[in-house]
Amino acid sequence: MLLMKIIFAALIIICFIFYVMYLWNFALVLLVIMIAVPLVMFLTTFLASRKMDVEMMLKNTTAAKNENFPVQIKVNNRSIIPIGKADVHIHYYNVFNNQINTFQLYMPIQAKNAQSVTFQLSSKFCGIVNIFCKQIYIYDPLRIFKFRIGRNISVQAAVMPEGHEIDGIVNFTDRVNEESETFSDQKPGDDPSEVFDLRGYHPGDKLNRIHWKLSSKKDEFIVKDYSLPVDIPCMIFADLHCYEDDKYTLPVFDTIMETLVSLSQFLISNERPHTIVYYSGRRGEFVEKNVTDPDSMALTIQEIVLSVSDNLFCEKPENYFRLNENELCLSSFTFITSANETQILEYIDDTIDADFKNGIIVVKSPEAAEKINAEYSALKAMPVVIGRVSASIKDIEM
Repeated sequence: MLLMKIIFAALIIICFIFYVMYLWNFALVLLVIMIAVPLVMFLTTFLASRKMDVEMMLKNTTAAKNENFPVQIKVNNRSIIPIGKADVHIHYYNVFNNQINTFQLYMPIQAKNAQSVTFQLSSKFCGIVNIFCKQIYIYDPLRIFKFRIGRNISVQAAVMPEGHEIDGIVNFTDRVNEESETFSDQKPGDDPSEVFDLRGYHPGDKLNRIHWKLSSKKDEFIVKDYSLPVDIPCMIFADLHCYEDDKYTLPVFDTIMETLVSLSQFLISNERPHTIVYYSGRRGEFVEKNVTDPDSMALTIQEIVLSVSDNLFCEKPENYFRLNENELCLSSFTFITSANETQILEYIDDTIDADFKNGIIVVKSPEAAEKINAEYSALKAMPVVIGRVSASIKDIEM
């Protein structure tokens, strides 16, 4: 573009010299044309830029890891002037990573028409991907002038974590919700408020479980199996605080989220509704979400990913525990964090009232995992190396 400006400036100077030296009408006409052309280019392109609207769109606001998701840039030209070239500058980054990626797109813009261009992005890690159009430059046909339109237009995509198969043990303890309205479809229990199944009598069955009215009709003893409540108190606490601001921040957060998803899926598959607790940077408070099925789990995980604020601020978990100390009476409590300090785990070990307590600590390497203190009276400390969720928590008890 600079070259074209230099060329036109040189041509205007030459035409002016030609006009001064030769007093012909042709020399005057040539000089007027050479001056008028850039003026016309400037005015038409400027007017076109004032009648253009730009928007960026996502078909879906959520995406899976390592899978492409489409992003569309749409330019609506309300003028009668076509633009042969528009230069689109795209920037995108994950909020857990300071690395900004950039690239450029080129597109023509027809008169009285809307033009769009779609590009694909993907993310290796879960989190919030901010995508913004830094600016769009439009050029006149001779590439002498450019004007900026549609600056700082942005959209946001939530890249969801993946779940992993884990082996573990789900314990049904003596802590029972007496007001339970959720019962197992697969296992009998001791709650007489609802009958799980009717079956024939086996030696050793309690007499008070015999269904006498039905037995008299069948001429055999029919026994009632009572139901098993499955909404006994079980909690997973996800500590989203970034304890280290470096190149490991993004993979650490990714592993925390994938550990959370894996544990939640594991509990659901074993008919264990549970509560997920996390700090929402967007709302500025701790949030409790009840998870009862795959749909509620997916919605909760999406909300957690989107809850992270750009400054990555997260309240300390101790504040939640102190506010709810008298209410935390649980059958199972699992704490997921990346903190390499032991104070919070010692606090959980001494204070949280739960039959089974797990402290899952996400670490950078196997060497760091060996340094984790595992000597607690009731809490089981389990280091999870980045990207190795299944192998690290295969023996968990909840």
